[in-house]
Amino acid sequence: MADFIHLRVHSAYSLSEGAIKLSDLVALCREHGMPAVAVTDTNNLFAAMEFAMAAAAAGIQPIIGCQMDVAPDGDGARQPCDRLVLLVQNETGYRNLLEISSDAFFAADHGETRTTLEKLAGHAEGLICLSGGPDGPLGRLIAEGQGPAAESLCRRLSEMFPGRFYVELQRHGRDLEKRIEAGLLRLAYDLDLPLVATNDSYFSGPDMHEAHDALLCVSEGVLLAEENRRRLTENHYFRSAAEMRELFRDLPEAVDNTVVIARRCAYAPPERLPILPPFRGEKDEDEALRDAARSGLEARLKAEVFAADMGADACEAAARPYRERLEFELGVIIDMGFPGYFLIVADFIQWAKAQGIPVGPGRGSGAGSVVAWALTITDLDPLRFGLLFERFLNPDRVSMPDFDIDFCQDRRDEVIAYVQEKYGRDLVAQIITFGKLQARAVLRDVGRVLGMPYGQVDRISKLVPYNPAHPPTLQEAIDGEPELQQRHRDDETVA
Repeated sequence: MADFIHLRVHSAYSLSEGAIKLSDLVALCREHGMPAVAVTDTNNLFAAMEFAMAAAAAGIQPIIGCQMDVAPDGDGARQPCDRLVLLVQNETGYRNLLEISSDAFFAADHGETRTTLEKLAGHAEGLICLSGGPDGPLGRLIAEGQGPAAESLCRRLSEMFPGRFYVELQRHGRDLEKRIEAGLLRLAYDLDLPLVATNDSYFSGPDMHEAHDALLCVSEGVLLAEENRRRLTENHYFRSAAEMRELFRDLPEAVDNTVVIARRCAYAPPERLPILPPFRGEKDEDEALRDAARSGLEARLKAEVFAADMGADACEAAARPYRERLEFELGVIIDMGFPGYFLIVADFIQWAKAQGIPVGPGRGSGAGSVVAWALTITDLDPLRFGLLFERFLNPDRVSMPDFDIDFCQDRRDEVIAYVQEKYGRDLVAQIITFGKLQARAVLRDVGRVLGMPYGQVDRISKLVPYNPAHPPTLQEAIDGEPELQQRHRDDETVA
């Protein structure tokens, strides 16, 4: 039976801060016999679906959460934020957390996502709130000697989250934690609020502390040797239940409550099919697509297929396979529910071309569609080049259609602005691609934060084979390069 559940884990989706991959997190839970775990990435829910699916597949209960930066009341001077942890109990709580997180991004100033107590108060239903430990507002006020203000805020939070607010204790060995613990205990006992013990986990084990410290330096552009920089202790790792029991042996109820909270958070977001936006036009989408595709095909045929000396019969014979293919594709597209998608893509491509913005011919499997060619989404004649529509859209293998479109980099912002204006800024997103440092890049960055001479780092980095198609891992580079092995043996800093 589990007797401790981690409610504070920063996955790799706490960008340039967390260092626990979701697959590793699942493995850690199984290793330690933990039937549930929470991911509480900083100010985002990027990992929510991937985490929920990976945990559920491994028989582990996912707890969806987030560590949110909360602006102090009356924040007009951009003061540092306090932090609260929000955990999802049910569907209502999940929707509320989505709203809180999304609003924080929409209102972000210079990339700093933050929420407010007022926002939390209006979206508290279905959420459990942890007080944030030493980085939370209660911890800050107690550390500043503002006991009455801490009590007032504690009452306010417990009213915002009735029966769902926990006073959070942490013991990583930081001086601040020791200074504020008595004050937090006093608040909990005086106001009859439950305690909860957490370990703010950023990496998997204590042996990862040094590497994680370098990661923070890379992220913040500072050197390891600098004194005034952010530091975490070697105890900010995924501790075992036995370690947490021993650490809080004087407060067993705080550890017990991690299990209580896990039982209260028996919710995982369901997988949902993509929700496509409606095309904003005067006609029904199906009718609009048929009309636009048919008229567009006739224009393409006249411009690119019919020759000047072709008679009516020859034109009809040349056009027949195109028209038959068009009708077949229209049937598939409409039956699969994608007419609006084609119309929306065609609309902003046609707008861009009308504005003189250079647009590429269309790449990928989308070039196999006669409908896309007729709508000027692509500029390659699929019948001329023998391209297959089924590679793009196939009723027997249902997946979202995907057009790869290139816009001029100098004017692509105009296209995005057009779509935002037509559909609403809150309904248009630019998709982020998450990357990782490859072997050469990580050597350069870590060498820099270690304060090593640039020339030395450059020579070491160039010993890593350059293969963009299949970049080697650092270990593979070391295993395959004797000079890297030699430097690893001879120089402790290089090692």
